[in-house]
Amino acid sequence: MKKTAERAELLKDMIQEAIDDGATTVEDVHQHIASLPFDALEKLGLFEERASNLKEKQRKTIGLVYDTIRKVNQEVGSLISEQFAALEDARTASRNMNNKDEQDD
Repeated sequence: MKKTAERAELLKDMIQEAIDDGATTVEDVHQHIASLPFDALEKLGLFEERASNLKEKQRKTIGLVYDTIRKVNQEVGSLISEQFAALEDARTASRNMNNKDEQDD
Protein backbone atom coordinates (compact mmCIF):
# COMPACT_ATOMS: atom_id res chain seq x y z
CA MET A 1 0.00 0.00 0.00
CA LYS A 2 2.96 2.30 0.68
CA LYS A 3 4.11 1.96 -2.94
CA THR A 4 0.66 3.03 -4.12
CA ALA A 5 0.85 6.17 -1.99
CA GLU A 6 4.37 6.90 -3.25
CA ARG A 7 3.21 6.47 -6.85
CA ALA A 8 0.21 8.73 -6.25
CA GLU A 9 2.50 11.37 -4.71
CA LEU A 10 4.87 11.11 -7.69
CA LEU A 11 1.95 11.44 -10.11
CA LYS A 12 0.70 14.47 -8.15
CA ASP A 13 4.16 16.04 -8.38
CA MET A 14 4.33 15.41 -12.13
CA ILE A 15 0.89 16.94 -12.71
CA GLN A 16 1.73 19.90 -10.48
CA GLU A 17 4.97 20.53 -12.38
CA ALA A 18 3.19 20.24 -15.74
CA ILE A 19 0.59 22.81 -14.63
CA ASP A 20 3.31 25.16 -13.40
CA ASP A 21 5.35 24.82 -16.59
CA GLY A 22 2.21 25.18 -18.72
CA ALA A 23 1.14 28.32 -16.89
CA THR A 24 4.58 29.84 -17.40
CA THR A 25 4.57 29.00 -21.12
CA VAL A 26 1.07 30.38 -21.62
CA GLU A 27 2.02 33.50 -19.66
CA ASP A 28 5.02 34.09 -21.93
CA VAL A 29 2.84 33.84 -25.03
CA HIS A 30 0.13 35.99 -23.44
CA GLN A 31 2.67 38.66 -22.46
CA HIS A 32 4.14 38.73 -25.96
CA ILE A 33 0.78 39.01 -27.73
CA ALA A 34 -0.55 41.58 -25.27
CA SER A 35 2.49 43.82 -25.77
CA LEU A 36 2.17 43.99 -29.56
CA PRO A 37 -0.34 46.88 -29.72
CA PHE A 38 1.74 48.92 -27.29
CA ASP A 39 4.91 48.20 -29.27
CA ALA A 40 3.15 49.41 -32.42
CA LEU A 41 2.00 52.62 -30.73
CA GLU A 42 5.51 53.29 -29.46
CA LYS A 43 7.03 52.69 -32.93
CA LEU A 44 4.54 55.06 -34.49
CA GLY A 45 5.45 57.69 -31.92
CA LEU A 46 1.88 57.80 -30.63
CA PHE A 47 1.30 57.98 -26.91
CA GLU A 48 4.91 56.92 -26.34
CA GLU A 49 5.04 57.64 -22.62
CA ARG A 50 1.45 56.62 -21.99
CA ALA A 51 1.80 53.44 -24.05
CA SER A 52 4.88 52.47 -22.09
CA ASN A 53 3.10 53.00 -18.75
CA LEU A 54 0.02 51.10 -19.89
CA LYS A 55 2.18 48.29 -21.24
CA GLU A 56 3.92 47.96 -17.88
CA LYS A 57 0.63 47.94 -15.96
CA GLN A 58 -0.76 45.31 -18.30
CA ARG A 59 2.42 43.21 -17.95
CA LYS A 60 2.14 43.31 -14.16
CA THR A 61 -1.58 42.49 -14.23
CA ILE A 62 -1.06 39.51 -16.52
CA GLY A 63 1.84 38.39 -14.31
CA LEU A 64 -0.35 38.53 -11.21
CA VAL A 65 -2.96 36.30 -12.86
CA TYR A 66 -0.41 33.61 -13.71
CA ASP A 67 1.30 33.98 -10.31
CA THR A 68 -2.10 33.25 -8.76
CA ILE A 69 -2.54 30.17 -10.94
CA ARG A 70 0.87 28.88 -9.86
CA LYS A 71 0.13 29.67 -6.20
CA VAL A 72 -3.21 27.83 -6.31
CA ASN A 73 -1.44 24.88 -7.96
CA GLN A 74 1.15 24.89 -5.17
CA GLU A 75 -1.51 25.09 -2.43
CA VAL A 76 -3.58 22.28 -3.95
CA GLY A 77 -0.43 20.15 -4.22
CA SER A 78 0.41 20.81 -0.57
CA LEU A 79 -3.12 19.93 0.49
CA ILE A 80 -3.01 16.66 -1.44
CA SER A 81 0.40 15.82 0.05
CA GLU A 82 -0.99 16.44 3.53
CA GLN A 83 -3.87 14.08 2.78
CA PHE A 84 -1.45 11.38 1.60
CA ALA A 85 0.53 11.82 4.83
CA ALA A 86 -2.66 11.60 6.91
CA LEU A 87 -3.65 8.38 5.13
CA GLU A 88 -0.22 6.89 5.79
CA ASP A 89 -0.41 7.94 9.46
CA ALA A 90 -3.85 6.34 9.74
CA ARG A 91 -2.55 3.10 8.19
CA THR A 92 0.42 3.05 10.58
CA ALA A 93 -1.84 3.69 13.58
CA SER A 94 -4.21 0.93 12.45
CA ARG A 95 -1.33 -1.55 12.05
CA ASN A 96 0.04 -0.63 15.47
CA MET A 97 -3.38 -1.10 17.06
CA ASN A 98 -3.80 -4.47 15.33
CA ASN A 99 -0.34 -5.56 16.51
CA LYS A 100 -1.15 -4.49 20.06
CA ASP A 101 -4.45 -6.40 19.96
CA GLU A 102 -2.63 -9.53 18.74
CA GLN A 103 -0.08 -9.21 21.56
CA ASP A 104 -2.83 -8.82 24.15
CA ASP A 105 -4.46 -12.09 23.04
